[in-house]
Amino acid sequence: MKFVSALATSALLASASAFAPVPQVSSRTSSLEAWKDETVVGITPPVGFFDPLGLSKGKSDEIMSMYREAELKHGRVAMAACLGWYITAAGVHPAFNSSLSSDPLKAAAELPAVGWIQFVLGCGAIEWLAQQIKAQPGYQSGDILGAAYWVDDSDEGWVDYQNKEINNGRLAMLAIMGIIVQDLKFGDYGDQLFKH
Repeated sequence: MKFVSALATSALLASASAFAPVPQVSSRTSSLEAWKDETVVGITPPVGFFDPLGLSKGKSDEIMSMYREAELKHGRVAMAACLGWYITAAGVHPAFNSSLSSDPLKAAAELPAVGWIQFVLGCGAIEWLAQQIKAQPGYQSGDILGAAYWVDDSDEGWVDYQNKEINNGRLAMLAIMGIIVQDLKFGDYGDQLFKH
């Protein structure tokens, strides 16, 4: 269980590292008002522009774009983690002859080394591919599939879709942390709504 706690702690710290200071190549800063404009993707009611720690003060457009990309990436991973958590908790284990625990944290501790190697190599391949895509001209933060080539932010439906993705990602980041804490503290890993 200590391994699982260490794994959860390291994942939390790794996600926080996305907001660590990055050496700035240029001293040019953006007008933060441009990022607070209500037409910018991610500025949605009821919160609006949310930066209680002031991480965006004096940051360049490049750094703000990096923050947005980190938010999108963490949100996408969190959405996949929430889905994967409940699939595992339901007892669905497509690998290793379904011999792993239905508790996702215990299943992570029981996963053989070959499973972790596959996981790390798979994540590494996705990150490498993302870096190659980012090097392409016209890349926009978080747009790994290249949708910006066909539609831009003047399309109201596209902006609405992007806002939904960011908001769902924000909720999923909070949800997966709550799910992990629920499992670590109380040992409850499944759907608690219908538990008797």
